[in-house]
Amino acid sequence: MSGTWMTTRAWLLMLPLLVVMVAVIGWPLVDTVGLSFTDAKLVGTGGNFVGFDNYANMLSSSNFSRTLVTTTLFAVISVAAEMVIGVLAALLLNQQFHGRAILRALMILPWALPTVVNATLWRLIYNPEYGALNAALTQLHLLDAYRSWLGEPGTALAALIVADCWKNFPLVALIALAALQAVPRDITAASLVDGAGPFNRFRFVILPYLAGPLMVALVLRTIEAFKVFDIIWVMTRGGPANSTRTLSILVYQEAFSFQRAGSGASLALIVTLLVTVLAVAYAALVRKTAGSAA
Repeated sequence: MSGTWMTTRAWLLMLPLLVVMVAVIGWPLVDTVGLSFTDAKLVGTGGNFVGFDNYANMLSSSNFSRTLVTTTLFAVISVAAEMVIGVLAALLLNQQFHGRAILRALMILPWALPTVVNATLWRLIYNPEYGALNAALTQLHLLDAYRSWLGEPGTALAALIVADCWKNFPLVALIALAALQAVPRDITAASLVDGAGPFNRFRFVILPYLAGPLMVALVLRTIEAFKVFDIIWVMTRGGPANSTRTLSILVYQEAFSFQRAGSGASLALIVTLLVTVLAVAYAALVRKTAGSAA
């Protein structure tokens, strides 16, 4: 009886939270699903039922396929770079040297900056007229003239990836640094006595302790990178010539710029489904990694 009462009381305590979640998440989601089956032109206005036409048109659209490729490239390259740079930074900050505490504090600053502020700073750095990057490269005689890094399709996506990496690699570094604190010192000392080099020591001694935490960082960063919007919108708005347009920006354009609410809702649900599949796949991979480590 006491167990039943405890369960009932727990549900009663969670009831306000459940009501808020249904109101804030559940109802808008249901409304978006219903909207995706219509040809509504504006959010809040009725439309005719069109079935799965919005989904079929969107999935067969060349805009969707190109945008999906751009989003995948951005996510894969930026996350891979962040993982590598983050681990290297964590290994450096795990060493004993003067000023380590200050350097650890400074490393958090890019991640602590609001994304809009970070995007604005990098847009100024890439400015084709007075940007710091052009000034540095020309003074080093690596460039003959200033370039519009965000105005050329060949360099815009790479410039965005650099800005995103600078913003988010500290998160990976902090997670890896916390995991490095758990590596037993006697094991690392024994590996030194056995003559293990830096690479073998990292691969066989340190990496097993980093695998689980890094998998969590990989999950978080991949999902965030796949649905990126703010940094790209502030810096390029998806241009030039849609070379940096991601799925989230395409959703915004469909629903608000082109005022095709039904089409935008269907695309938003497609993106949600893709991110959900990624999250489930990564969660299974995390459980597998944790099980093998155990």
